[in-house]
Amino acid sequence: MADTSGDPFRVLIACILSLRTQDTTTGPAAARLFAVAATPETMRRLPAARIAKLIYPVGFYRTKARVILGICRDLLERFGGRVPDTIDDLLTLNGVGRKTANLVVTMGFGKPGICVDTHVHRISNRLGYVRTRTPEETEMALRARLPRRFWIGYNDLLVAFGQNVCAPISPKCSTCPVRAICRRVGVTSFR
Repeated sequence: MADTSGDPFRVLIACILSLRTQDTTTGPAAARLFAVAATPETMRRLPAARIAKLIYPVGFYRTKARVILGICRDLLERFGGRVPDTIDDLLTLNGVGRKTANLVVTMGFGKPGICVDTHVHRISNRLGYVRTRTPEETEMALRARLPRRFWIGYNDLLVAFGQNVCAPISPKCSTCPVRAICRRVGVTSFR
């Protein structure tokens, strides 16, 4: 994701841009957008077409432009122009799901949260640490089991691990540093 310097608004908008988009695309798109508008007030003044042009080629750029404007409207009308610092309040914003809300709370406010993406869900289950079917169930199981001091760093650790070692298909089990304790749940072939 783009460097958002701990600004909750930038974290929120960059996270919206990052959904179904690679980080190498998200970073430059967020930088272009924030160079033109970096607050809900300035963003709200832009037409959706201008935002779409600035964030292209992120996935679903036209839809995301409309979502961003809706979020800015809600922030201004319901939250005094400030990004809320609780997961429950963040979830009331259209387009914000649990992963985004957790990311904003952790990166924007330094509060404990567990961002569960595909890597965290897959690896937590593959290791046998949790037994869940959905990312939301994984988040709740991790909240109950994982010590709070590890919540914020858990996502970063598992994303890098999932990209480099514990791939979705044919993970590199032969070189895995935790292979001795991994239950390999659901693994049918590996390298």
